[in-house]
This record gives sequence, C-alpha cells and structure tokens, in this order.
Amino acid sequence: MRITVFGAAGNVGSRVVAEALARGHEVTAVVRDSARFADLHPDARRRTGDAARAEDVAALAAGQDLLVGATRPAPGSEAGLLAATRGLLAGAERTGVRLLLVGGAGSLTVPGTGGLTVIDTPEFPVSWRPIALACGEQLNAALAAPAAVDWAYLSPAAVLEPGVRTGTYRLGGDELVVDADGNSSVSMEDLAVALIDEAERPQHHRARFTVGY
Repeated sequence: MRITVFGAAGNVGSRVVAEALARGHEVTAVVRDSARFADLHPDARRRTGDAARAEDVAALAAGQDLLVGATRPAPGSEAGLLAATRGLLAGAERTGVRLLLVGGAGSLTVPGTGGLTVIDTPEFPVSWRPIALACGEQLNAALAAPAAVDWAYLSPAAVLEPGVRTGTYRLGGDELVVDADGNSSVSMEDLAVALIDEAERPQHHRARFTVGY
C-alpha cells in the first residue's frame, strides 16, 4: 500500500510510519516544518504539508491508498486539532482516499457505569480536558463528513504510553476496553499495529473503534 501519514514525527505518527514500513508499505511522512525531517524514519518519503489545508492534503493524497491523520496540537493549541481534521476530511473527499484518524479516549463510555464517558469520570485529570474535548470535536467532525468520505476513527485505551510492540490487542467500539481489573491501557506501538491492521484488512467504515489489552 501507499500510505501518507500526517503528524509523522509525533509519538503515535512515528510509530505508525515505522509499523507500515516494517510491513513493506510505501510511506510518505508529512510534517509542517522541514526542520522536523531529521525526526522522521529514514526509509519514508519526507514531505511538508499542513493537515488544516485541504489543498495540501489532496496533493499529498494523490495516488495514495490511505491517509492517516495522527496530528496532535501542543498544549494551549488544542483548537488546531479540529482544523486539521476538517482539512484531512476535505482532502479525503476530494481524492476518494480512505482516511484513518487517531483520536482520543475521552468520549468512550466506561463499562459498568451506565454510559458515563471517560472524560466525565471523577479521576479524569483536569489537565487532559482540553485535548479530550478537542478529540470529541474531532470525532463529531468525522461523523458529520459527507457520505462519500470513507473514514475510521481509532480511540486508544485510557492509558496510551510508549512501550513494547506485542502485536496483540482487543478491539472495541464505543466502549472502553478494560482488563479483568478494570484497567485500560495500550502501548503506542500496539496502537500502530491496530491501525495498520485496519489499513490492510478494513473492518470499520465511517465508524469509531478502540483498542486495549
């Protein structure tokens, strides 16, 4: 497959690039500033582009099989996530290329709570609320996208950290995936595994899915 990844120098984006390359896919790694080229995988095609600009997205999606949106704004700039998502959706609509968005866990419901979302649990950190709310807007933008746009939205587990690639995970829909002790986690490496698995064997169309251990 030919895959274009926006946010390719980020924590998740860089792991998506590495996972795709390891499986033999051709990857175009996109960052907004060429100064970040040094942070990109040496085997990826390096390009600059702004996910918030539909023109950039469409140009970099041309001839590709898949777009991945793994952008994450810096603290204080969370509004940029919605702009990037709209640009990615518009670029995907123009080109007909499938779009996989990496989102957040805040809007997932917590098992056994009668529908309480992660962001509304008492233990949810206040400092995480701005990005969690932005991810909720991101999902809503995807849900409102024209029917012609083939997208899927991947929500991670409640705890997403750098770790080990095990190659194993459990899938869910709109409910948080938890283990027998009620914990919810997944490594960034296995999140990338799940995303490329979805790229290779699509199961979710115009829908959100989640992963965890």
